[in-house]
Amino acid sequence: MTYAIEFAGPVSLPVVESQAVFPVGRIYCVGRNYAEHAREMGHDPDREPPFFFMKPADAIVMNGARIAYPSMTKDLHHEIEMIVAIGKGGKDIPVEQALSHVFGYGVGLDMTRRDVQGEAKKMGRPWEMGKAFDESAPCTALKPVSMVGHPAKGAITLKVNGVLKQSGDLSEMIWNVPETIAYLSKMITLRAGDIIMSGTPSGVGPVQKGDRLEGHVAGVGDLSVSYS
Repeated sequence: MTYAIEFAGPVSLPVVESQAVFPVGRIYCVGRNYAEHAREMGHDPDREPPFFFMKPADAIVMNGARIAYPSMTKDLHHEIEMIVAIGKGGKDIPVEQALSHVFGYGVGLDMTRRDVQGEAKKMGRPWEMGKAFDESAPCTALKPVSMVGHPAKGAITLKVNGVLKQSGDLSEMIWNVPETIAYLSKMITLRAGDIIMSGTPSGVGPVQKGDRLEGHVAGVGDLSVSYS
């Protein structure tokens, strides 16, 4: 196949201890999936149906990158997340079968232009440009299920310049991974190659030029990026 225009080709993530790569199709992000984060954002953490927003696949930045501070913002925020890589697609997936659709897991950051998002919310407009901008999704390599199983508990943390800013546990998710997959698959048909960013614990906050971010999910991996 020959492209009609110059095109970088599909985005992919490395797979730990493999020469194969994971092709990324779509990135779905779960909003306010930890109770304390919902509270810090001014919302009731009661278990309402989950909601989702998207990032483009080419927003992915590889682990260890030095990232240019994004344009059009003075209030860039960090949100550490466990990412779930879908290896088998499906529609209306039952909760009890959901984990069989997972290829593996990784660590990601849902970087957010909070001022852009906030202004859009205030005006009743979509806030995609607060979330889906260039280089807004730093991610680690993926660890297959055969290596890590299906993490349901364990620390998830984020340090900025060595100072702990976010700290939670995967068990604190309002909607756990199988529930999230099942619900999302009722809204759209999941495809192999989709990524789900599963939500962030409390403690989100600003990032400045020169900051180094270090994310950790127990048993899954470590993510480190810096901003210039």
